[in-house]
Parts: sequence; structure tokens; C-alpha cells
Amino acid sequence: MNYIIQKDCETPAYLQLYRLIRDDIIRGVYPWGNRLPSRRTAAAETGVSTVTVEHAYDLLCEEGYIEARERSGYFVSFRVEDGFLSPADGESVSHSHGLHSAALSPHRADGIHSAAPALSPAPPRNTASAFPAVPAGNTASAFPAAPSGDAVPEFPFSVLTKTMRRVMNDFGETILDRSPGQGCLYLRRAISQYLAQSRGIFADPAQIVIGSGSEYLYSLIVELLGRDRTYGIESPSYKKIEQVYQACNVRYEMLPLGKDGIESAALWKSGADILHISPYRSYPSGVTASASKRHEYIRWAGTGDRYLVEDDFESEFSVSRKPEETLFTHTDRENVIYMNTFSQTVSPSLRTGYMVLPERLSPLFEKKLGFYSCTVPTFIQYVLAELIRGGDFERHINRVRRQKRRECR
Repeated sequence: MNYIIQKDCETPAYLQLYRLIRDDIIRGVYPWGNRLPSRRTAAAETGVSTVTVEHAYDLLCEEGYIEARERSGYFVSFRVEDGFLSPADGESVSHSHGLHSAALSPHRADGIHSAAPALSPAPPRNTASAFPAVPAGNTASAFPAAPSGDAVPEFPFSVLTKTMRRVMNDFGETILDRSPGQGCLYLRRAISQYLAQSRGIFADPAQIVIGSGSEYLYSLIVELLGRDRTYGIESPSYKKIEQVYQACNVRYEMLPLGKDGIESAALWKSGADILHISPYRSYPSGVTASASKRHEYIRWAGTGDRYLVEDDFESEFSVSRKPEETLFTHTDRENVIYMNTFSQTVSPSLRTGYMVLPERLSPLFEKKLGFYSCTVPTFIQYVLAELIRGGDFERHINRVRRQKRRECR
């Protein structure tokens, strides 16, 4: 291992080593099935302790890049072509699999959509409590236990009220000013800095859009990318995602989830142009996309004029010792829209979410949707910005993650 670990770097040594090995695995320096150097050998070659190597290897195992085999060592389990299914492979999957669209129904003169013949059985409407029936031939019928709203310690109320009082005192009548359409620059700058430091997402504040929750932002994405496109969503998925696409009257497909993400056959045979995914603990299935599956999503989006909507809800509370990887940071095609909210991390009552647009979409957003007013009060935006800038936001996240790790032991 010809790696140089920076001793005086702010990034811990185990994270530096993890990233170096991960990048070499992705590049094929360590091909699928190859054995990595032992912890002792890797420590000697990189000048770090065996504990540091063990931590790096554990992270690589958690994300599916390598696997540990008892008394044999660590072996590469990631390969770029994993999950790829060309049209000639496997059973044919119709483009109409799980297809729903009010837009496909003939219009009556009175404007009411007449019923169109069902192309495939629709999944149960109440997916929050039940999985849809598994299609025939789908071997991935067993899902992990669904996250039934795992109890997350509430954000300290005393800290929240103290911050609110400080914002009123320090900013005065400024909190009564009308917010710019994309949100207050003060909050967008705070989010930009937070994402760079904690998630490795480097985005200019001009790429960030603030809105009152995920559902509102979903509808903005439809307006931005177009109603003439087909949207692919996970099945099962968060119920409101499907409801928003129904309300927007757009064509969409339900793509069945396997144990590590959307089934490859359904993904590659679908007619979707935009893929809406929750790579971390998709609700209600609890499925987290593996490293191979995430790279498959990126490859899928790399053909044609396709986009990924990365719904990153709750990933801050991962028990992993490093932040979850984002698709936004793994593509250079500027075709991933990253989304997150403060519903779990602070409070759902604040009704505040945000999305990060690829740089090339920012001018289009301003042209098509710049006339929209921001739906989050200026006061709430300043409170969130102060929580982030003052460190209270990150301290709460770290506190919850430590508690979850203890519960997992």
C-alpha cells in the first residue's frame, strides 16, 4: 500500500486510509475478489497503528466495498459492473412495469380523467404499514425490519428557545423581512458550510433552495425537470412521494426494491428519466443501498438526459463512524439533486427542508421558478442558521449517534 497518511491533517488517519483504499477499489486497483493486505501489513506499510487499519477496514465492510472472512482476511466485494443488466440479460421486464399515470388517461370534455385500463396491479395505497405484493420471480422477498419511526432523542428544547430569543435580540426587525425566493442567504451559507465539513458536498449557496418540507420541494423538482418526463420511485417507498407525483399529474413507475436497492432488472428496463431514491434506510422497507448499488444508480443516470433525486432523510443518524456516502459527491455529470430536511434533526414543526441543485441547473431554476416566494419564515431560517453556525446542531447529531452506537452494542 503506497499511501501517505497526513499526521497533521484534521481528517482522522482511519478516514484518510478508508478513502484511499475505497478510491483504489473503485478504480480497480484492487479488483473484485482480491485479498487486501492484513491489518499488520497495512499498518507497517502506511505508518499507522493496526487499530487505525481495523477502523478503516470496518468502514469499508459496512459500506460493502470489502468483506471479512474468518481466518482468511479481507476481500474486495465491490465491482463496478455489479448489478448491471443489459436488455439481453435475464428475463424481459416491460417498460410498463408498475406504471401509473393520470396523464395517460383520456381527458373528458369536463376535465375529469376517465379510467384507463390497468397496465399492472397498483401497490397498496397505504404503504406506510404494508409492503406491496412481491412480483412473481422476485427472490428478494424478505426485507429488513422497517424503521417504524425509531425514537430519536428530541433536540434540546432549552437550546432551541435560547437560540430563538438570541435571534430576536440580535437580528431585531430583520426577521420580519421577506425571504428571497431560494431562502435567506444567511441559512444557505450555513448549510453550504455544514455540508462541506460533514458530508463532503461542496456547493455554492446559489445552488441551495429552502422550502417548507420535502413534499413542497418534490413538486418544485417536477416543475424544474418537466412534467413530460417519467419518474421512477422505489416500491415500497414513502407514501407522500407517490402522492406528490400523482398530484403533479406526471407519469411514474414503481420500481421494486431488493435487499440492497432497486432490482437491477426493473431499473435498466424501466422507461424512467428521473430516479427518486432514498439510499439510506428507505422508508418503510429499511433498505440501505450498498456501495455497488449506489454506483449502479450513477451509471444508470450517466446514460441519456437522466437525473437522480437523492432523498437523504435521516442519514445523519447513521451509527457508522463516518457520514454516509452521498451520490451527489460521486458523480461528475451534475445530474444529482440532493435533498434533506430538519424534521428529524431539529423538529418536524419547523417544516423546513432544502435541496442542493447541480450547478448547471441553478440558472434554469432561476429562469423557471425564480418567481416563487420562499415558504419558510425568515425567523425560522435565522434560527436554523444560528443552530448550525453555533455548533448546537452538530452536537445534537453527534450525541444521538453516540447513543445509537451504545444501543447497538
